[in-house]
Amino acid sequence: MAMNYFVWNANPVLLELGFLKIRWYGVMFALAFVFSYNMMQWIYRKEGKNVEDLDRLLWYLVIGIIVGARLGHTLLYDPGFYLSHPLKILAIWEGGLASHGGILGILLAVYLYTRRSGDSYLWLLDRLSFPCTMSGSFIRIGNFFNSEILGTETTEPWGVIFARVDDLPRHPVQLYEAFCYALIFFVLLGVYRKTWDKPIKGLLFGLVISLVFLVRIVLEFFKTEQAMYDNGLPLTTGQMLSIPFLLVGLGFVFWSLKNYRARAGA
Repeated sequence: MAMNYFVWNANPVLLELGFLKIRWYGVMFALAFVFSYNMMQWIYRKEGKNVEDLDRLLWYLVIGIIVGARLGHTLLYDPGFYLSHPLKILAIWEGGLASHGGILGILLAVYLYTRRSGDSYLWLLDRLSFPCTMSGSFIRIGNFFNSEILGTETTEPWGVIFARVDDLPRHPVQLYEAFCYALIFFVLLGVYRKTWDKPIKGLLFGLVISLVFLVRIVLEFFKTEQAMYDNGLPLTTGQMLSIPFLLVGLGFVFWSLKNYRARAGA
């Protein structure tokens, strides 16, 4: 079987320096922030904003994303284990970050930041939308290095055997998701280039939320269940959590376009 499929057996630790272990996941996570920061610099310069403000925004986002994503994973997917071992909640280097919690963390962090900066909340969410999407692509590659968020068994020739887990060929769903997020990034970048100077607040935010969580709903069919409990429903926990985000995203798309057309016709 192993001769017919790609066997993935990469060490998740990139480098060991005494007690310090630098993991591929951490490197990908850091690259995600570096990429997003540079994209936001480009956006701020393009729109005549003060680039120095990004330093403070970055700290809000780092804390919001990490805390939100970690709490989302620990409390939504495996609450029994983490409530019994609360110190493990802090072990983010072991992996385990939920995008649902990360999105909520971003929303709260941006809200707190704009209260002090005076920026428009929706304007900033729109500008963060597509850099964050590519960041999600980097993070899913990190999941691939960790041999986590596994796909279901497959007989397709592109199946991958994650040797650190078992000898079953599986859908490389982490790479599927990384590719989809990268594609969404380029779509939203194109929309931004055409609309950045138009008063269409909330469009990019609505698009990114609806597209990302539509991808999540579809790809969950190719993932093993991540929640350490049975929700008793035909949909996975990840799909159930994604549906409200999808609906909210679609709502913002329709609302933003309706407002823009009403202003244009006024």
